[in-house]
Amino acid sequence: MQEILKEAHRWMDEYMKSFYCDDKDIMFGIRMKEQHTGYVTAHARELALYLKLDEQDAGLAELTGLLHDVGRFRQWQLYKTFVDAQSEDHADLGVKVIRELPFFGKLTEADREVLLFAIGNHNKKEIQQTNSKRKLLFARLIRDADKLDIFRVLAPYLTVDKDAGQQSAAIQRFMKGPNGEATGEKGIFAPGFLERFVNGQQVDYTMIRTNEDRKLVRLMWVYDVNFAWTLQRIRDKGYIDAIIANLPQLPQVELGVHRLKKYVAEKCAVEDVVCS
Repeated sequence: MQEILKEAHRWMDEYMKSFYCDDKDIMFGIRMKEQHTGYVTAHARELALYLKLDEQDAGLAELTGLLHDVGRFRQWQLYKTFVDAQSEDHADLGVKVIRELPFFGKLTEADREVLLFAIGNHNKKEIQQTNSKRKLLFARLIRDADKLDIFRVLAPYLTVDKDAGQQSAAIQRFMKGPNGEATGEKGIFAPGFLERFVNGQQVDYTMIRTNEDRKLVRLMWVYDVNFAWTLQRIRDKGYIDAIIANLPQLPQVELGVHRLKKYVAEKCAVEDVVCS
């Protein structure tokens, strides 16, 4: 596994650099995903070691983190967006790329299946049903490692600069909703968002219409975090409190926040156990 990891890291570094260009807006997205890849790779390995996975599986977790967003680079180059609904599913695109990699065939058949399953499900609303505990474990692991860093990536976008002229074209594209509309604060919340937040439910990302919707979506991600290890880090870095502080002061918001804080406290107090 160590030799495969070395080869994979070399390939990924060269692959990401192959998208470099003189267009500052394109480079905005490439640099963002390049940095994100590094963080998620580290988070995935750290979580695997915390869960006391053996070195083989810790290496596979690292590889999953390294390749989880490989489809994003082609997506950004072709469509100039990270919104799957406006382009194509970046996980499915990534799986196509991974199947063609020279080192993919060096993995065992079992590890190949786990890798593709985890990456193919890392961005879905729900993980595909499977009887394989190992596939499910790795899918949960990469979803957590990914979310942990996405909170960091999105932290600067709690507010939207009203003077669009001061924003680069790339940032404006990044802040658009799934249907291409600008996500301002008019209307505050899309229909159904607040009710789902109060009930601790997930929403379909294609329903996002305003920047307030984005904030609620990030908070509702909390209910989809699998391991206490992950949620503890999201909480301790202040991501949750920062989003809450930037929400409108409405009775329903307060109800949802109360439910969320109670859930976070209970989840973080539970010890993570991996079922073999």
